[in-house]
Amino acid sequence: MRPALSARMDDAGHGGGGQVGEYAGILRSGEGVPAGARYLPSDPEAVLWGRLPCRDDAPVLTVEAGAEVVVDTLSHEGLLPDQGSDALAFFASHGVPADEVLAEAAALSSSSLRDAAADGPHVVTGPIAVEGARPGDVLGITLLDATPRVPYGVISNRHGRGALPGEMPAGGVDAVSVFAPIAPDASGEWKGWLPRREGGPRDVSFPLAPFLGIMGVATDTAERAHSVPPGAHGGNIDVKELVVGSTLFLPVQVPGALAYVGDPHFAQGDGEVALTALEASLRVRIRLDLIPAAEAARAFGDLVGPLGETATHLMPTGIDADLDEAVRKATRAAIAILAARYGMEAHLAYAYLSAATDLRISQVVDLVCGAHAMIRKSDFEAPGAPVRSES
Repeated sequence: MRPALSARMDDAGHGGGGQVGEYAGILRSGEGVPAGARYLPSDPEAVLWGRLPCRDDAPVLTVEAGAEVVVDTLSHEGLLPDQGSDALAFFASHGVPADEVLAEAAALSSSSLRDAAADGPHVVTGPIAVEGARPGDVLGITLLDATPRVPYGVISNRHGRGALPGEMPAGGVDAVSVFAPIAPDASGEWKGWLPRREGGPRDVSFPLAPFLGIMGVATDTAERAHSVPPGAHGGNIDVKELVVGSTLFLPVQVPGALAYVGDPHFAQGDGEVALTALEASLRVRIRLDLIPAAEAARAFGDLVGPLGETATHLMPTGIDADLDEAVRKATRAAIAILAARYGMEAHLAYAYLSAATDLRISQVVDLVCGAHAMIRKSDFEAPGAPVRSES
């Protein structure tokens, strides 16, 4: 019996900053679901592979605003053609017993649900309709719990699409998939493990901070969007700070919002430079809150893209094919949220951002690049300091 591992929001509504300390064993579809919970498995009837929901997709679940849903997510790593399209064989080659490979992963890897030439790699669970959601409203997706379903993940670099195209993968290889188990270190903290050399002992460890790379709402289009590039709809934003206790706010594009989640991660560094980070399946519990248009306008101003929030930070985002422009968009979004939330004039917000806010690179590998600002809420919530104003 392994020690337990998960990340959960506490009774006060705060997450543990992504810290993980429990792992209870393989979480198979339908097993271990709390009694009475709304539950959405990652079965073929409830997932899209490589595409995101659009306005014409029927929901697989409908809930009222404020509802909590337990959702199984499935990593695409180990399922793809460059990994053999056989999850059982791929993971067996890394010493994983067949009974520790999720059944839906094995079934999906050999299915025809994805067009390998046209679709993205990500497995997306949903969509979930939220009663009463209308365009102009804002949907908040809060991550309340994130529990690994398996004790391993994969980090891949493929098709020259990391931060170093043409350099990595090296030696003319098209794809490199690095298997990474998770296990406790000597202090009992669960970590990811890698070797220094191929075939050597796994003695390089790094912290775990599980989150969802994909959270989004359906696009107001007749065709399903590709799963790789993020946008105003959210999607594959890969913002690693969106761990347990965080909320992603998204402008609703279609009636019902049609929310979805996917691309589960155990850990990621800023930039996600190799193309993927430590990708592995999670069971999550999310809450879907609806902010009506009028209230959203007061709280967010003209929200045109994803906005993250934690107990300590606001995280406006910028997304563009050009990284410089993504940074500019994140800066404009930060100025806008400071005006809407705190009434700060643009030139003063610009000065504040320069002096006090980190602009981080979310990822540089998803066809378009992402940046996000880390605005400390405490800077605006402390009592006024006894500083004399200019006369």
